[in-house]
Amino acid sequence: MEIGKTARAAVTKKNQQGFFEIRMESIGGLGANVAGKILAEAGVLGMGLNGSNFSSYGSEKKGAPVKAHVRLCEPETPIRNNSPIENPHILAIFHEALIKTVPVMQGVGPESVVILNTTKSSTEAREMLKFHGGYLGCLDAMGIAMVENSRANIPMLGAICKASGFLDPDALRGTIKNVFGRKYPQSVPGNLKAFDRGYHEVKIEHFPPDERYPYQPFVRNPSRLGYLNQPMGGIVVSAGASKEKDLSPSRTGFIPVLNLETCTHCGECDYACPDYCFVWAKGVTKTGKEAIFLRGIDYQYCKGCLQCVWICKPKALSIGKESDYDVEGITVPHPFKEKLTK
Repeated sequence: MEIGKTARAAVTKKNQQGFFEIRMESIGGLGANVAGKILAEAGVLGMGLNGSNFSSYGSEKKGAPVKAHVRLCEPETPIRNNSPIENPHILAIFHEALIKTVPVMQGVGPESVVILNTTKSSTEAREMLKFHGGYLGCLDAMGIAMVENSRANIPMLGAICKASGFLDPDALRGTIKNVFGRKYPQSVPGNLKAFDRGYHEVKIEHFPPDERYPYQPFVRNPSRLGYLNQPMGGIVVSAGASKEKDLSPSRTGFIPVLNLETCTHCGECDYACPDYCFVWAKGVTKTGKEAIFLRGIDYQYCKGCLQCVWICKPKALSIGKESDYDVEGITVPHPFKEKLTK
C-alpha cells in the first residue's frame, strides 16, 4: 500500500486513554528512532489512524541508550499525552546486552508482547530477562540484517507488525519504500526482504505468570541534583570509575577477534583503541630478551568501534559476529580486575 492510500483499521488493544503503545529499547546505531517514525507514519498516512512518536536519548552517538515511543489510536481519539510510555503493549528490545545496564522490563504486564533481538530460544530468553509473564517473541534481527544488507530495525519492524495484530504489513512496506527510496533507493529491496523475514520468522510464545519472577513496575527516578542542590562551580560529586564500566551494551553486533598466531605484538591496536581493551604481559623473546606481549582482549571495555581491526597490518584482528562467539569464554581479563574483586 502506498502512502496516502489509507485503509481504516481498528486498534485491537487499548489502554484507558484509548492508545495502543509501543516502546523500543535500543542503542544508537540500530535505528530505533527511524523505526518509530516509520511505525507512526504507516499508522497515520497508511492506515488512517491517529498517532504520535518521539525518541529520548542522552548523548547523540553510536552505542548510547535510546528509547523510542509510539502511540496509535482511532482517528477520533486525540493524543495529548507526550510522556514516555510506561506500560507498553509491545516492548521491542533491539540489543540483548541492554539488560545488563537498563531496566528494560519495567512496566511490562502479562498481556504485553516482548520482542527480543537474540539468537536464544524463548525459554532461554525468559530466564535472561527474568520475565514475569506474558508473550515473548525471539528474532535474530542482526543475522537477518547482515544477510539482507539492512539494519536490525527493519526485521524488528516486521516482528512488531505481526505482534500487534492490527498493523497492516502493506502500509509498513509502503512507508519503508517512501522513507528509504528518497535518499537510498538501492537499499529498498534489501529492507523489504528484511521486513518480510522479520514478520514471518519471529516466534511468539506465551508464558503464564507463575511467580518465578516478580512483576517489575515502572519507576521514574528523579534527578538527584538540580538547581536547588547543585554544588557551586559544577563540582562532580560522583566521579566515575572507568575500571568498573561495562561497555558491551554499546556494541552493535560485531566484535574484534584476535588471532595470536599471526599477531606481531606491534601495539598499533592499543594506540587505536579508545577504551583500554587490550591486555598485555611481560615475556621473553626467542632470543632471550624481555618484551611486552599481547595476551588478548577484555571485552568488558570493548564498545565495538573496530578501529583496531582497520589499523592491524598483519590482519591478526578480524570482524566477528558477536552471537557466533562465547564472548565471556574468549575474554582475557585485565590483571587489575583481581584487585577490584577483593
